[in-house]
Amino acid sequence: GGEISPAAFERGLNCLRRFKLLMLQYPLKQYWALGTNTFRVTSNAEAFLAASSEIGIDISIITGVQEAVLIYAGVITDLPMSETHRLVIDIGGGSTEIIVGRHHDRFLTESMPIGSVAWRDRFFSNIDSSPIALTAAMEKGREEAYAVFNSVAPGVERAGWEEAHASSGTVKMLASICQGRGCPQGSISLKVLHELKPLFAETIAQKGELAGLKEARRDLLLPGWCVLTALMEAYKVEALRFSATALREGMLDFMVKNEKTLDAMLQSDLPGVRIAKH
Repeated sequence: GGEISPAAFERGLNCLRRFKLLMLQYPLKQYWALGTNTFRVTSNAEAFLAASSEIGIDISIITGVQEAVLIYAGVITDLPMSETHRLVIDIGGGSTEIIVGRHHDRFLTESMPIGSVAWRDRFFSNIDSSPIALTAAMEKGREEAYAVFNSVAPGVERAGWEEAHASSGTVKMLASICQGRGCPQGSISLKVLHELKPLFAETIAQKGELAGLKEARRDLLLPGWCVLTALMEAYKVEALRFSATALREGMLDFMVKNEKTLDAMLQSDLPGVRIAKH
C-alpha cells in the first residue's frame, strides 16, 4: 500500500485548513468528510486522520463497496429516470468502482484494486520513454488490467446493462481527446481508444501536445488508457458516456435525503454525517 508522501500529506492538511476556515464562515449544522482508497491502503493514514482531527475535521474512512454505493447515487442524480439497467464506473487513483443498477436498486456493487495512479507506478515509472517501450508497457498494462476486471465479468453479464456511464478525471480527459477525434461530446468508444494507442505513445515519448490533454494529467494518459480500454473489453462496452457527477454528489444526495433520520445511511453501513462543532 505504501504511504502518503510528505508533500501530499502537507497538501492534504492545507486543503483541510482552508475548508475549516470556510466552514467557520457559515452557520453549518453538519458536515461529512470521507476518506477513500488512499486511506484504506497507506501505512500512515492514521497519522493523517489524527492531524485532520486537530484541525477540527473528522474524516470517516469508507470501504470500496460503500464508495461504490455513493458513486452510483451521485451519477444517477444527473441522469433521467428510466427503467434502463446502467453500468456505472469510476476509475480512481488506486481503486475502480463498478456498479450495475436501475433507479436506486443495485444489482452489482464492486470495488476493484486498480486505478490510474497504481497502474502508472506499476507499469510506467521506470521505463525508457521511446514509443516502442511505451507501447509495450501499454500492452502489458492493458493485459493485467483485463485480468483484474475479467474476474467480475460474469457478475456484470448476469446483472445485465444497457448503457454505460463513467466518472473521474481520467475518463474526462480521455473523453476530451476522443471528442477531437470525432466522438460525440462526453462519449468514448472502444474503437477510437484502440486507434489512439500509437498516437498516445508518440505524444508521451515526444513530450508533444494533444487536444484535450492537460499537462497536470499527462502522466496518467497511458495508465488511464490501459485501465479504461481493459475495462471496456472485459465488459464488452462498445461506447460509454462521461458523467460529471460522482462521489461528492452521492454524498450530497444522501445528506439531503437523510437529514432527518439518517436511516438509509445506516442501512448502507455508511458512516454517519458529522455534527459540525464550532
